[in-house]
Amino acid sequence: MATLDTDTAWKLILNASNRSNVTLPLPGTSQPALRINGKSWELVHQATEDARNLISLFLPLCQPIKRPAGNHVIGQLGQSLDGRIATVTGCSRFINGDDGITHLHRIRALCDAVVVGAGTAATDNPRLTVRRANGPNPTRVVIDRHGRVPTSHHLFTDNAAPTLHLVAGEYDPAQKPARIGQVTTIPCLGAADDPSPVPPEHILQVLQDYGLRKIFIEGGGVTVSSFLKAGLLDRLHVMVAPMIIGSGRPAFSLPEIDQLDDALRPRAQLVNLGSDMLFDLAFERRWN
Repeated sequence: MATLDTDTAWKLILNASNRSNVTLPLPGTSQPALRINGKSWELVHQATEDARNLISLFLPLCQPIKRPAGNHVIGQLGQSLDGRIATVTGCSRFINGDDGITHLHRIRALCDAVVVGAGTAATDNPRLTVRRANGPNPTRVVIDRHGRVPTSHHLFTDNAAPTLHLVAGEYDPAQKPARIGQVTTIPCLGAADDPSPVPPEHILQVLQDYGLRKIFIEGGGVTVSSFLKAGLLDRLHVMVAPMIIGSGRPAFSLPEIDQLDDALRPRAQLVNLGSDMLFDLAFERRWN
């Protein structure tokens, strides 16, 4: 019996998306390989350690959302050993290695939407598509209250996937937004001169109105931190690269605490991705 490798494990994961209480066969055969029962799973086929790690990391993202108004939100930060996500000038490509980038693309493939803030979108000019793994492209979402992201960037020009451009304005779910090609512009972030941050809860509600319920908050640090501070992350993947930057932009921007009893202590597993070490942090905010 051939040992299940990471490529085959990823095929099983894609087949498990939004399914529960099911036995999945080894791709291309009728031989049982993976049993899923609610939140628990059992691998009933010989597998490499990397394949088991892959299944352990990604099956929690595959579970169906049972509540009609429910969602599932995962955040991601790629940082150096000293907790930096960029240099003082904003340079961040690429802190994480090839294995970390592949991991990032796999998360995208399992989510309905991938969200970035305007700073990340403007600086990095990302594509936010799935290119290093099999799987569908998510809807791309950029939070851009002040119109900082150049219209020449990939998100607005490559037509590789639908893009929601969230901009300043009062939100009216009944109003048909402007759409050009694959880009839909949605006024929903309040007044452009309002200094207060946009509530993350509001972002999730807008996305749910568009049928997007599995949400990947990819960056940057301020955006991910705002969802974490609001208690809206179910999971957080922190990829740590063997690199020391020194001065630079911190990964997390959270309120100060006085006592360690007030620190966040999610359930965690640590996985060696190869080029990076991954902290898989489970907050288990709400599944049902």
